Amino acid sequence: MGRGSKRKVEKQQLDESIDSESETQNEDSTTLLHPRSKKGRKVARDAELCLVGPSIAADEARRRWPLRYQSKNKVKKQAVTETSNDEEDDVLQARNHYDKAKVDGCLYKLGDNAYVQAEDGNLNYIARIVELFETIDKKPYFKAQWFYRAEDTVINKDNAHLLDKRRVFLSDIHDDNPLNCILSKVEIAQVAPNIDLVAKERTIPQSELYYDMKYSLPYLTFKNIVTETPKRDSDTSSVVSSECGSSECNSNNTTSKVERSLLDLYSGCGAMSTGLCMGASLSGVKLVTRWAVDINSYACKSLQWNHPETKVRNETAEDFLCLLKEWEKLCQKFSLLGADKPLENGSSETSDEEDDDGQGCEEEQEKEREDDGDSEDSSEEFEVERLLDICFGDPNQVNKPGLYFKVRWKGYDASYDTWEPMKGLSNCPEKVKDFVRKGYKSNIVPLPGNVYFICGGPPCQGISGFNRFRNGNAPLDDIKNKQLVVYMDIIEHLKPRYVLMENVVDILKFAKGFLGRYAIGRLVSMNYQARMGMMTAGSYGVAQCRMRVFLWGAHPSEKLPQYPLPTHEVASRGHVPNEFEEINVAYSKSDTCQLERALTLGDAISDLPQVNNDESVDQRKYGKVARTEFQKYIRLQRKDVINLTVDTPHASSLGMLYDHRPLQLNADDYERVCRVPKRKGANFRDLPGVIVGENNRVEWDTTMERVKLKSGKPLVPDYAMKFVKGRSTKPFGRLWMDEIVKTVVTRAKPHNQSILHPSQDRVLTIRENARLQGFPDCYKLFGSIKERYIQVGNAVAVPVAIALGYAFGLACRGVSDDEPLMILPFKFPKCLARSSQIEVDDSD
Repeated sequence: MGRGSKRKVEKQQLDESIDSESETQNEDSTTLLHPRSKKGRKVARDAELCLVGPSIAADEARRRWPLRYQSKNKVKKQAVTETSNDEEDDVLQARNHYDKAKVDGCLYKLGDNAYVQAEDGNLNYIARIVELFETIDKKPYFKAQWFYRAEDTVINKDNAHLLDKRRVFLSDIHDDNPLNCILSKVEIAQVAPNIDLVAKERTIPQSELYYDMKYSLPYLTFKNIVTETPKRDSDTSSVVSSECGSSECNSNNTTSKVERSLLDLYSGCGAMSTGLCMGASLSGVKLVTRWAVDINSYACKSLQWNHPETKVRNETAEDFLCLLKEWEKLCQKFSLLGADKPLENGSSETSDEEDDDGQGCEEEQEKEREDDGDSEDSSEEFEVERLLDICFGDPNQVNKPGLYFKVRWKGYDASYDTWEPMKGLSNCPEKVKDFVRKGYKSNIVPLPGNVYFICGGPPCQGISGFNRFRNGNAPLDDIKNKQLVVYMDIIEHLKPRYVLMENVVDILKFAKGFLGRYAIGRLVSMNYQARMGMMTAGSYGVAQCRMRVFLWGAHPSEKLPQYPLPTHEVASRGHVPNEFEEINVAYSKSDTCQLERALTLGDAISDLPQVNNDESVDQRKYGKVARTEFQKYIRLQRKDVINLTVDTPHASSLGMLYDHRPLQLNADDYERVCRVPKRKGANFRDLPGVIVGENNRVEWDTTMERVKLKSGKPLVPDYAMKFVKGRSTKPFGRLWMDEIVKTVVTRAKPHNQSILHPSQDRVLTIRENARLQGFPDCYKLFGSIKERYIQVGNAVAVPVAIALGYAFGLACRGVSDDEPLMILPFKFPKCLARSSQIEVDDSD
């Protein structure tokens, strides 16, 4: 079967009963990922095969297979009604249908499974016989519904080792084949999906193969065979009026006070988890980020300030995984994993009283604990008052990694707190036990089954085009790609109900998409349902075209979340691998839909006050009124933004504009920027001494001397002339207010990217970039200027996360359907408002 070819896919909704054969056979054209046109090869002589018994009654046959009885010709051209091209399908016409056939003396019935002869060198195909019929020219045929091995799916042969070799997947793909292609019967057992791999193994009968999932090509979906899940919210509708404000969407559909806990790995400053919780709230689900992990201390500080309810851990994901395992051992040691176990899967009942003990906070407590009678020997100079926190790693930077506790010493204040190794606390076991007991009660560190949802974007720096030493033959051998393995290992340990992974599109480009295939393979090997999609930020209400890959995972007992369709008109930019183009989340060309116009840079930032290259003020008043609807809602005060906590640190700065500062350019670059004309499309090519020659390549103007800066350096640097072999227009490129920005960057230097403000001689500020990512203005960032740019540039666009959070909420409530795509009932940024009745302040 040719790779990258197009063929028709019959989208029949078949259950396990052959009698469910669809009366109407809809057809759709889909680009298959490494497709195989499973047409069997003839292996049996005609004399050794036949259709058996009386034929199925004509009326019944016409009812079950109407397309087979439309013509007396051998083939009927069936027009394709739901396709992107003008192809037609050849439908073999039948004289009669049967429910039995004999091949090589073996009797086959409808619903039996069989091996089918494949091309030379390939493993035999595996099929379920769903039709047995005689063609107009009296040839015996069968229709096969194919099973896929792991290597036949997106997982591919390179990652097939992750799965049990006996495991196959029922597909939606059907083909007509001559009866003499059948080789032999095969027993394929259907087993119930189970996240407990040991328990699942006990349920697998002694058959040659088994299956527990269905594999569908749209959005590369692995999902349960039985999809009819009872609605958990029978009194609420999954369809919410698009006219409702965020408060109405939230309050009318809140299903209960049950709180779902979220762990944000590689959290950065928290954009992804912030959006997910907002979107879940709009769907009527209370999702709370209880834990966040990131190696960047400044990003952790930003997340903690904006989300005081979150336990933020500044550590590597590897150390966090080790901590999870050590914490479970401690809880087992003190016999806590039995009675009074925290509610599984991260669900808890909210209450007015919170037990703050064991939260691991570093602030000094107002009162000292009473002596528990087990104090250390009074002759010791230092005595442990209490333990404050726990970590795994090397917090003292002495090259001695292990389990550590943060200690408050009796008679000393917080400035004397130290990290002490576990073995150094052997003489105060009651202090350790007290800390573990209270930490267990408050979920200071999650245990397996206590996390409802894990999200994260594991960095895969080994696939970056800037990495000259990329390992295309064995990407996981590159230490820079190991975080993907760690991410999946944490999922395997904690066993959440839902998973969402985000990554760059290069994960599907590099090494034939090996890492993307590995990610799906790991989830499916853990018995999670999974599907993959690509979403463009601008399609959900921001002025940038960044595209990212999102991978859903869902526990077998849960609904698999959908992908929200775009709300705004934005054409995706950037190359999408042909093999994965069908996972781009978008309306089809034949769909009729009314999308909002694409937002532009001016829509996003035209109301912000003018600042200079050397601006030093971090917090200011706006000084201008909002000009667009986007600006009105993005300016909302924290108290008016859905799902954001208003705590004491936030009160003094309500209504202020944060982070409206640019990276200060050096004197040479600033002089260059001042010379770039303030007009659309201007860049270094407009500077004196540069001409554009053939093939759009820049050349030096030999008729004039090279212009110098005040420092004596050239006005036009050599690197600008050589960038992309002289064809790029990005160096010192000026943006324009009617444009859509390609993507928000982490490095705010204009040497190889268009990031200059349209009318001011500077790069876009941190806040202007934050608006392009959909951050509300009240979301404050911490760290140096460069660090804050990195936090914003690495973030998931907030409206994309909101849309995905809403899809999660519907799946969590069990009210989403089985289609891969859904329509949002709201648009960004209006959905940010805590109440539709909020009067948006247009003043400065």
